[in-house]
This record gives sequence, C-alpha cells and structure tokens, in this order.
Amino acid sequence: MISEAEYLDSYDASQFPSPLVTVDSVLFTLHEQALRVLLVERASQPQQGRWGLPGGFIDMEHDESTRATALRKLTEKTGVCPSWLEQLDTFSGATRDPRGWSLTIAWYALISWVACAPHIASVSDARWVPVTQLDDIALAFDHRDIIQTALARLRQKTMYSLLPVYCLPDTFTQTQLQEATEIILGHPIQRKSLIRRFEASGMFEETGESVATGARKARLWRRKPDADIHLFSRNLLAD
Repeated sequence: MISEAEYLDSYDASQFPSPLVTVDSVLFTLHEQALRVLLVERASQPQQGRWGLPGGFIDMEHDESTRATALRKLTEKTGVCPSWLEQLDTFSGATRDPRGWSLTIAWYALISWVACAPHIASVSDARWVPVTQLDDIALAFDHRDIIQTALARLRQKTMYSLLPVYCLPDTFTQTQLQEATEIILGHPIQRKSLIRRFEASGMFEETGESVATGARKARLWRRKPDADIHLFSRNLLAD
C-alpha cells in the first residue's frame, strides 16, 4: 500500500481529459427606469464580434476561488467591485462551446449605475443592454440562457428580500427602493408591505439628511456597514 505522498508524486493529470473551465458573471444595474445587463463584445474567436458576459478562464496562480475570478473580471470591465455577488449555477455540455466539452461557473451581481457608469463609458467593447432588448442581440455561446436564469433568480430573491437596494446609490429614499423593486419584478407592489420589510430587516440607518421630492422632503437612508441580506419567510406579494 503506497502513501498519499507517493501516489501524488506519480499522479499524471494528463491521463484524464479535462473540460474547458471558465467563470462568467451576469451584472445587473438600473438606469432610465430599465433593468440592464452588462455585455462585452468578443474581440477574438470563437464567436468573434458577438456579445457575451464578462468572464474568462481562471488564473490559477492568483485566483483563490471562482468568486475571486468573477470579481477580477467584473472589476476589469467596470472599474469597481460590486457590493453584492452570488453564485448562480454551473452550465456545462459538449455543444455550448465550439472548442470542446466545457463548463462555466456563473455568478450574478448587482451594482448601482452611479458607481460604474463613468468607467463603462470609457470602455469601447462593453455596454449596458436593457433585458427587454436582448432578443435583438447576437449573444455568444449559451449566455442568453445564463442571463435568463440569472433574471429569474434575481426576481425570485427580490420577492423574499430587499436585494434591489444594491442597485441604488449609497444614499437613497424609500421611494427609490420601491421603484427599483417594481422595475425588477415588472409590476407594482404595495408600499406598506415594502416599508414593513424595510423596518424589520435591520439593514438600514438614516443619514440625517433629506431630499426634495416635489412639495415634500424624503429622508435619505443607507445600508449599515457590513449589513447582510435579510430573507423573509413570505414573499412580497403575500404580505
């Protein structure tokens, strides 16, 4: 019986076929009353000229995890690190990439337009596309399926949390949070239900400032330092 050290010393990984492994991220934001996703034009083959999700191969010397890969690729394209990122799913198969059997570990993230707009404006091969206009764009690989899966997950999680706050600026009004929630869900919600959740979550604190909204002033809020998403047992429409 050989030891583990002896086994590893003689182990030859080249004896086993390996799939192509990448990381892709679906980054959402809100702008001009529309939910948008970040797309990047592919500069090289395969599928050169098509639009796809920001991502790429894992840097095994520097990336400690696929999360680190996702953050690195998003930061390269946006200039900022998204404040909320969650693993979505793994997409795999022999036909999703013409180079061969492949898998991608997909993540999805939210970011405020204010935080990233100046950086994206200076990047010629990246643009924000409303999710309602994706049918008009030639997308690379299976990225359309990945985006649709992320969109469904985002809407589902919005029903049980206040996740849309991560699409807002650092300070915001409760009305802005309501509008963001309604844009993501695609339908109106009861304001009183949202306010109950807002107060019960313990995620927010007042800034002591207010902003004019017509004839009235609305209080400005912000997320507490290190505040985490609070999940509710009932969905928003059931409240």
